[in-house]
Amino acid sequence: MKFGVIVFPGSNCDHDAYHVISKHVGQPVDFIWHRDTDLSSYDAVIIPGGFSYGDYLRAGALARFSPVMNSVKDFAARGRLVLGICNGFQILCEAGLLPGALIRNRDLHFICEHINIRVETTETAFTNRLRAGSVLSLPIAHAEGNYVCDDKTLEELQREDRIIFRYCDAGGETTGEANPNGSRDSIAGICNSARNVLGLMPHPERACEDLLGSADGSGVFSSLADTLAAQVSVY
Repeated sequence: MKFGVIVFPGSNCDHDAYHVISKHVGQPVDFIWHRDTDLSSYDAVIIPGGFSYGDYLRAGALARFSPVMNSVKDFAARGRLVLGICNGFQILCEAGLLPGALIRNRDLHFICEHINIRVETTETAFTNRLRAGSVLSLPIAHAEGNYVCDDKTLEELQREDRIIFRYCDAGGETTGEANPNGSRDSIAGICNSARNVLGLMPHPERACEDLLGSADGSGVFSSLADTLAAQVSVY
């Protein structure tokens, strides 16, 4: 199996994602410049956090037009796995690969702190090693993490069990105080209908070692690796 980490001008979590895949997952991984278009050698692609050019207009608004994003759309349409973290989540929404949008935080401030999220389902390639209902401690670092969508989209996400993570307190309760940015329905991460594209605002790649304050993010990447290993064994 082979992973690719897409790099936009301003990406600053690309090396974190690369480190996790190469050192913790122990699999080959390449950086992919946003102007590259050939994803044929990859089994999974990560769009990391940080910034992308044009974010001053709206997060991800211009990055969606990068040449690599058309390839990501084709990649996802073929059932390959795509993980967007923070700015990556914003780009996936802007590109139409995930519904809804990410807007300015409720209090209009940049937030950088450890928060708690609850695992809503293990029925995805990104959460099958986790336990539904478990609480993960992960860091966030964003100014536009407030997830919004219309009523119809929210109903679809709920009905199809596509809300993968919700903000919560340490006991797993979804309260207003535990929702750091005002996201609708305390949404911290969602997937597409095919369940092969996931976007989440917290940073699992920054929480894969106890030295960093939490290793709770490692389950996301071990789930991803297990899914790919199972796919490889089939073929």
